[in-house]
Amino acid sequence: MHIELGYDSDLDLVFLHAGTPDKTQGGRHPIENAHFFARLGQRVVHLLTAHTAAGFLYETDMRLRPSGSAGLLVSHVDAFREYQMEKAWIWEHQALLRARAVCGDDRLAHGFNRIRKEVLARPRSRKKLQEAVTTMRERLRRENLNPDPRCFDIKQSPGGIVDIEFLVQYLVLLNSHRHPGLLKWTDNVRLLQTLIETGVMNEYTAHLLKHAYLIYRAAAHQLSLQEKPAKVPRGKFDLLQQNVQEIWQTFFN
Repeated sequence: MHIELGYDSDLDLVFLHAGTPDKTQGGRHPIENAHFFARLGQRVVHLLTAHTAAGFLYETDMRLRPSGSAGLLVSHVDAFREYQMEKAWIWEHQALLRARAVCGDDRLAHGFNRIRKEVLARPRSRKKLQEAVTTMRERLRRENLNPDPRCFDIKQSPGGIVDIEFLVQYLVLLNSHRHPGLLKWTDNVRLLQTLIETGVMNEYTAHLLKHAYLIYRAAAHQLSLQEKPAKVPRGKFDLLQQNVQEIWQTFFN
């Protein structure tokens, strides 16, 4: 299980297969392999989201699959590579940075890991990457932040969790072609440590970001357990928010 899952987290899932274009064998009514895997994916989503007397396991989000909601529920691994290499947006590579294989055939998992490293380790233009990351950050803020001068949204407000996550993702995408070790981890705390070890970020700056991130997450978890939104009175985290905003400006100015 991902160490950054919270009590109210949903699961962003992408289903891959390595089947041939043939039909299934052994059953009474053979069907196309692609159709079989699509049904299997639907069944997994149903099991995760079905409401029972004890509640449900997880909300699932399938929009990160190739071509989003318009794409196939289950993609062939070769088609997934082609999409990531030729068609995916930067924000999809940001998501891929946080992705890892969690179950299934070991050979397919290894294949996914190779694709992930190949895609993420490509050299990128600093200017274009900055533009893509900041544009997506502003879009998310517009769509998810309801401005309230009395509150600080721990996740979406300037200087909050998402700013830290986007900054870390930007630095990894910019530098992983020179430092492949940046692609080992998927969580922010260990990525920040690796940014120190590779010299991309100094220890003091990384410490400030990690400190803010861990405090923010602890507060968000507590609010989640109380079934409250991740918002606190403005001023509660003023120093942390200011530190994160200043670091953001340092890297994106």
